[in-house]
Amino acid sequence: MSPDDDGYGNDSGRSNDGYSTLGGTRQTRTRLPDGQGGDGYGPRRPARNSRSLFTVLGVVVLLLAAIAFANMGGGDGGDGGDGGDGTRGSDAKKAGSAPTAATGTKPVTGKSGSIPSGFAHDEQGAQSAAANYSVALVSADILKPDRRTQIVRRVFAAGRVDELETKLNQAYSKDFLDKVGLDENGQAAEGMTYVSRTAPVGTKVTQLSDSSATVEVWCTGVFGTAGVGSTNPVSNDWFTMTLKLRWESNDWKVDSFSQKDGPAPVNTDRTASNADDIAKAVEEYGGFTYAR
Repeated sequence: MSPDDDGYGNDSGRSNDGYSTLGGTRQTRTRLPDGQGGDGYGPRRPARNSRSLFTVLGVVVLLLAAIAFANMGGGDGGDGGDGGDGTRGSDAKKAGSAPTAATGTKPVTGKSGSIPSGFAHDEQGAQSAAANYSVALVSADILKPDRRTQIVRRVFAAGRVDELETKLNQAYSKDFLDKVGLDENGQAAEGMTYVSRTAPVGTKVTQLSDSSATVEVWCTGVFGTAGVGSTNPVSNDWFTMTLKLRWESNDWKVDSFSQKDGPAPVNTDRTASNADDIAKAVEEYGGFTYAR
């Protein structure tokens, strides 16, 4: 991994999807409001009282519901076909788990704005693309109308852009933003810092052909609003994103993606940092360009 000084990945926002989950495989579980079932995303910190925990869970439920809405009716959309241009023939490759050690190969040849682009046309390139796109798709910027448009147009396959942009605009409406404590531009109130940052832990290719790939990205992250009096305190989460990629215009692009919980480790009893420390960390520590 190499530091990304322009801030890519600085603000990762967590949303769960249903366009297969923002994706296509339809693995998302329906998240119900507090008291109606479901296990919840909040960390098990002894210091947090039950009221605060329910508040965190409620906000996460909203985020998950928005993504599920954005993915409804999208269908599979196809995975770009198996061996579309015949370079590898028509037989798709079913890839299993691979060693997690870094290869040392540079992940990309360039960037489109702050998002890496120019991934290699091979298995490693598909994994690097999926890891970097996961960070962008659950970033805080996806909640900002102007940045959302840029992300969708840079990450998704051309045939998916208009549909996804419309659905995401509907999902992240003003009413939704109000409920998570953000204004219509996706900004937190004065004195508050909205935190949504994701870090890929590992990747796994489950399908690969010359024209398409399916990659699972295991992620962790921190999500919430840092600030005195915040009703949505920053908490951590673990989840797995599945991205269906298509080789298009000499790069890997997202055709669809989905999201599910875990695998999650046991949380330690480490004392939570205060809001100022969290906000400061988000401002001072930059993101990365992720490689396989």
